[in-house]
Amino acid sequence: MDTDQATQNRAAEIAALNDKHRRSMTGCTVTRGVAGLTPLMNDIFVRVRDFSEFTKDNDPYGEHDFGSFEILGKKIFWKIDYYDEELKAWCDPLSDECHRVLTIMLAEEY
Repeated sequence: MDTDQATQNRAAEIAALNDKHRRSMTGCTVTRGVAGLTPLMNDIFVRVRDFSEFTKDNDPYGEHDFGSFEILGKKIFWKIDYYDEELKAWCDPLSDECHRVLTIMLAEEY
């Protein structure tokens, strides 16, 4: 297997894990700006959970770890970060010890 194929396979594995995590909405946190949008919270969660609009522009590595959309004129970002068991340091996203944290924020809070 060449290096490009190995990179693509790794990205596909990470994307599958990220999609599964995002769809479960476990380990999800929101910023103050998003928390202040109480009437829109359910719609925001559904849009993040169901997000599938990945392109080369918004997902250049093919890992499905970031997305954005607009809702009632508000630009929303979501991202997935990878932490060790103590949530103190980065962890390889394919490690069994990786803890994913999904953060939903207003674009202006990024």
